[in-house]
Amino acid sequence: MKERLSQETIALRAAKEFWDGCVCNLGLGLPTMAGLFIPEGIRVIFHAENGVLGYGRVLTADERDEWDFQLINASGQFVQRQPAMSFFDHALSFVMIRGGHIDLTILGALQVSEKGDLANWRIPGRSGGMGGAMDLAVGAKKVIAVMEHTTKEGQPKIMRECTYPLTAKECTDVIITDVAVIEVTKEGLVLKEVAPGWAAEEVQALTEPQLIIAKDLKEIEL
Repeated sequence: MKERLSQETIALRAAKEFWDGCVCNLGLGLPTMAGLFIPEGIRVIFHAENGVLGYGRVLTADERDEWDFQLINASGQFVQRQPAMSFFDHALSFVMIRGGHIDLTILGALQVSEKGDLANWRIPGRSGGMGGAMDLAVGAKKVIAVMEHTTKEGQPKIMRECTYPLTAKECTDVIITDVAVIEVTKEGLVLKEVAPGWAAEEVQALTEPQLIIAKDLKEIEL
């Protein structure tokens, strides 16, 4: 069995997508971890749906002394206080999202289609809530989906068509998984990077749509 990237490593690779001064909203779970790996010299302005802009990274359990019960992100996680951060109501927060003022969002995914359709809020037969994902998927200028490449049963999560309820259609720009980095283009899904030790053919075997192999295909660099 080929070794796959850990969740921490996926988050580390996703953090390479940050650029200096970008306004970014991170989804719950794996996307939030990307905020722990901001590249040196880069300032990311984090936004959260509950009404905060410019907060720092999520604080760990070892940093309990810094926890402030009035300073949390939309997932209820304690976040680091930063100079010039601002607070506003829930409605204005969504005006910022819907008005196209969020540069980048990193969202977890259950499925992504070859056209960039995103399903990330509910597995049929289970309860689930949309949260801010629908607004972010449509309103953010760049959407990155992070996930494991297959289900626990080995079934593809990158599909020709999603079978789960959609969050938004044709919204995903980049997919980062535990075996690959894939760019969504009008021509199709372009395989840009593979996990160390993996070949393009092995990634294709775990992917339902046909992949376009980039001429400059390389191993994932962290």
